[in-house]
Amino acid sequence: MLPLKLSAILVLLFPVCLEAARILAVFPFPGPSQYINVLPYLKELAARGHEVTSINAFPQKKPLKNFRDVPILEVFENYNELIKDLNQPMNLWQENNFINKFFVSVTRAVLTNKEVNESLLPPGKDHFDLIIVEAIRSDAYYGFASHFNAPIIGLSTFGTDWNIDELVGNVSPMSYTPLVTAGFTDRMSFKERVTNFVDTTVAWLNYKYVHMPEQEAMYAKYFPEASKRVPLSDLNRNFSLVLLNQHFSLSFPRPYVPNMIQVGGLHISHKPAPLPKDLEDFIQGAGKAGVIYFSLGSNVKSKDLPAERREIILKTFASLPQRVLWKFEEDQLPGKPSNVFISKWFPQPDILAHPNVKLFITHGGLLSTIESIHHGKPVLGLPFFYDQFLNVKRATQAGFGLGLDHKTMTQQEFKETIERLVNESQFADTAKQMSDRYRDQPMTPLETAIWWTEYVLRHKGAYHMRVAGQDLGFFAYHSLDVIGTLMGGALLLLVVVLALFFKGIKLAGFGSSKKKQKSH
Repeated sequence: MLPLKLSAILVLLFPVCLEAARILAVFPFPGPSQYINVLPYLKELAARGHEVTSINAFPQKKPLKNFRDVPILEVFENYNELIKDLNQPMNLWQENNFINKFFVSVTRAVLTNKEVNESLLPPGKDHFDLIIVEAIRSDAYYGFASHFNAPIIGLSTFGTDWNIDELVGNVSPMSYTPLVTAGFTDRMSFKERVTNFVDTTVAWLNYKYVHMPEQEAMYAKYFPEASKRVPLSDLNRNFSLVLLNQHFSLSFPRPYVPNMIQVGGLHISHKPAPLPKDLEDFIQGAGKAGVIYFSLGSNVKSKDLPAERREIILKTFASLPQRVLWKFEEDQLPGKPSNVFISKWFPQPDILAHPNVKLFITHGGLLSTIESIHHGKPVLGLPFFYDQFLNVKRATQAGFGLGLDHKTMTQQEFKETIERLVNESQFADTAKQMSDRYRDQPMTPLETAIWWTEYVLRHKGAYHMRVAGQDLGFFAYHSLDVIGTLMGGALLLLVVVLALFFKGIKLAGFGSSKKKQKSH
């Protein structure tokens, strides 16, 4: 292990034969957690001498060496209303339409942004050696790769799905790799496999035939020269690398092609910072009973919970011997018990690293789930949307957490579930075991991401890792042409055999009738 770590340090400190590169990063989505995940990676690239231009919704408050922000603040328009609309009842087709329209609108916001149009889109105005994008159904802005004739790396903040698989020709068998939004694990029943197959097929059809044409139209409009040289259907199948915010120890083992690299927990600092004095005093003051940390993430705001739901939470917390840190988005919380400390923001990873924090009550976002595993904390999941149901179900299946429906849970259910997670040692023991497995890696996720990024730069796109399946059409890739040929051949053979059989019967009958005529 020591030689491995030393070699990793040497590679990271002294990159061989690699000049500083100009890198364009495109991470425009308004969800803070998505940019929180990728920002340490982009900052580390800048710290290593690369010039990073980042198109994003969260520009730096202080200037950073080798780092230039291109703010895309337009993406925040109606974003809070969109999050609320996610909880409205929708059928499967409507849900896919809703999500894909959002992706299209964010892509359009990038390509219509004033600074992007003035400094990045005009031919010859700038140049970049590498493009790094958030890979999530935003095909039109992948056009920056063909525009600058540069290799492209995708980063997915939630792992992979059918759409991200297509970027590098990865395979996700639907029999045991559930759709991210389905809320299933890799151990699916027959009914769940049917649902997973139908949901995945509907998602694929909705994007390919309803929203992909919009992406192609934007690509042709904003990258007119590049789109003539490289069709979008070729561009989005020619990624040099995809970095995944996932790891087999966090979810389940599954296949990946060589240029799909797991870097789950990319954002986690392995040296927690000391907590502010008021927080440290509050946590230490809890004594042996310990502290519960409660946060619904950056998209869901607990201040917006229905009054009746909030009352259940308040009464439950008031009845507990533990102290509670609650991420609450307003200065005052009416009815707040004395054992509850509220704040609009907490240093979440540093809190979870504290030995006196006993439980994390979470919405089940992937970043929060990874942080809880990294620090070995049990979780109580209250999922709201997207991959949160899947993450909570995985935690329950793995044995380091439990889940409840925030819309229907009673005060008794909430309290009893908290007590189980705090008092029954198997949950903390499993969380510690999960943490040990996750941490047992030759390099940190950030070191891994940096090494592979610079590998792509060193090898001019590293196209030698590209699988041949990317050059095959749909029918050839799935061997449907072979199956069709074999089935057609078998059918033809059957027809010939049957034809000969009936012809033989007919001839035999004809011969028999002639003999009868002669005998008469």
